[in-house]
Amino acid sequence: MTVGRLAARAGVRTDTIRYYERAGLLPSPQRTSGEHRRYDERALDRLLFIRGAQRLGLRLSEIRRLLEVRDTGVCACEPAATLLHRHVSEIDAEMNRLAALRGELTRMLAAMPGPDCPDPVPGTWCPPALETEGR
Repeated sequence: MTVGRLAARAGVRTDTIRYYERAGLLPSPQRTSGEHRRYDERALDRLLFIRGAQRLGLRLSEIRRLLEVRDTGVCACEPAATLLHRHVSEIDAEMNRLAALRGELTRMLAAMPGPDCPDPVPGTWCPPALETEGR
């Protein structure tokens, strides 16, 4: 299939396919006598794997390592599980950070004065009561 057809079936742009080739994620395809790229179903499978892994938050370098394992014929489940566990831990840490930030913002909102807001402390946007809040 042509690069355009492959792109349409995978839901990506043709320049994405060319980038993945340059980045070593997709092997160079066969070429016609006119130097047009010709792809097979394995290229589509590989593209769908790459896109799925990206949706899970994996970096292209991580996806490349998984594909290298997969290309040897060895099951990529163990390295994939290691990567996914690490990403779950990163998400948990980010969720904790965001929950703390949300709490801080909620406290600031609750401490906001009513319509008779005093002048802010010079160099800030908050009245004096909010500047010391949470310190």
